[in-house]
Amino acid sequence: MSKKILITGGCGFVGHHIVEHFLKNTDWEIIVLDKLNYASNGFDRLRDIQCFDDKRVKVFTVDLQEPISDGVKQEIGQIDYIINMASESHVDNSIKDPVNFILNNVKLMLNILEYTRNLKWLSLEYTGIKKFIQFSTDEVFGPAPENINYVEGSRHNPTNPYSASKAAQEDICIAYANTYHIPIIIVNSMNIIGERQHPEKFIPMCIRKILNNEMISIHSNKDKTKAGSRFYIHARNVASALHFILEFVDEFLDKENASRGKFNIVGEKEIDNLSLAKLIAKKIGNKELKYEMVDFHSSRPGHDLRYGLDGIKLKKMGFKYPKTLEESLTKTIIWYLHNQKWLNI
Repeated sequence: MSKKILITGGCGFVGHHIVEHFLKNTDWEIIVLDKLNYASNGFDRLRDIQCFDDKRVKVFTVDLQEPISDGVKQEIGQIDYIINMASESHVDNSIKDPVNFILNNVKLMLNILEYTRNLKWLSLEYTGIKKFIQFSTDEVFGPAPENINYVEGSRHNPTNPYSASKAAQEDICIAYANTYHIPIIIVNSMNIIGERQHPEKFIPMCIRKILNNEMISIHSNKDKTKAGSRFYIHARNVASALHFILEFVDEFLDKENASRGKFNIVGEKEIDNLSLAKLIAKKIGNKELKYEMVDFHSSRPGHDLRYGLDGIKLKKMGFKYPKTLEESLTKTIIWYLHNQKWLNI
């Protein structure tokens, strides 16, 4: 019998890539919940991947600031898996309005968990979901010193309201796993790239500004001599890792110790933002790169210079990322050059 997966935030950038992955690589029924805020761009991403009218995909406009209604619960029915992608994720927005930002992410976490623990009312035969994946970020661990990559279960050290809200989500998940035995898995990922990303993000922003011959601000250290660095990973690689965890990884599901269910989904290699901007300019056609080094952190603490995660755990279990960073970046840039409307949404 085909399985059913519920993906919250499925109209967003990462979420729609996950929807596309499961549509192409499984025969599962897919349920999408999304409140359609500014970052979702309506249903355009789902339309663009030609799944909006697919009979296997059902989309419900739901704001998880409120409990899921009984009518929507009935329409969703029994499900096997949940991937919670729903969260506000823009660091600048969290710094400007921390209270509403944190309340949003905490409230939606509680509401999706309450929905999950009360699912069994649907049927006497239904035993509940098999796995619940909470999607989190490398930022919960705070800035990483040179050559230090955090392993699963490292202490949290959030340095901005966004990362604090994600750390809170993780701890709430662990509490629900330990108290109610919900089979929760927490994944921490790194900077994600790909098609249809909001143009406020670094790669589409660079493409747009290079094409328009505009200045690009490069996050740097206080002396403006060293650019910030990240481990970039394509959303399709992230989706493949999530699929692997759902179908092939079971031994970590320990009801007595929920913290065992943690995985890092990491980028292939580290690259500083100036080198990345130069690489983008080269791939566009050796365009001129206008840039300035900017010390964001001193003026607005929370813009950390470096994050780092260790990905050995998932690798030892047999998972291999389908594409390299170079392949992913090249394909993404070419796509944007042919779909420039996504640079100006």
